[in-house]
Amino acid sequence: MRGTTRGSPPRVSNAEIFWSWIGAFLGIALVAWVDQLFFKGLDLTLMIGSFGASAVLAYGAVRSPLAQPRNLVGGHVLSAIVGVTCWKLLHQYPWLAQSVAVATAIALMHATRTLHPPGGATALIAVIGSTEIHTLGYMYVLIPATVGPLILLAVAVLVNNIPESRRYPEIWF
Repeated sequence: MRGTTRGSPPRVSNAEIFWSWIGAFLGIALVAWVDQLFFKGLDLTLMIGSFGASAVLAYGAVRSPLAQPRNLVGGHVLSAIVGVTCWKLLHQYPWLAQSVAVATAIALMHATRTLHPPGGATALIAVIGSTEIHTLGYMYVLIPATVGPLILLAVAVLVNNIPESRRYPEIWF
């Protein structure tokens, strides 16, 4: 409630906007293409909503600690494990499963230094997802929560190192 009067955040250059757009387009497009190529017609999906938020970090905030590979991949994987476990143990109480999943995912990401805000959504999706998501069980940890971030990471490493003004990752582990 005690905000500052500093004004708006600083503008980024047009080049930064361009490379953020290119990275996000290519990263999400590759995940979607692999999803269509390998998972169309199956009860598996490689695309989940939390990857959109990961794209913001990995391509739009490349220097953020929250966007680094350890956080990008580790945050999704740990959160998926937590989400599936909460669904399996607490599905008869959806409100409890949802809140325990997100809160526990945050705590575990903090404890393991893998804090990645979209991980909270990955945990929540494991609980509130469709029957197909629930049927995946712990396969959800692998597909989509490991493979998807690895694809986003590969694109981030390639695209974010093209311009001189960017370097990614800042740290691997």
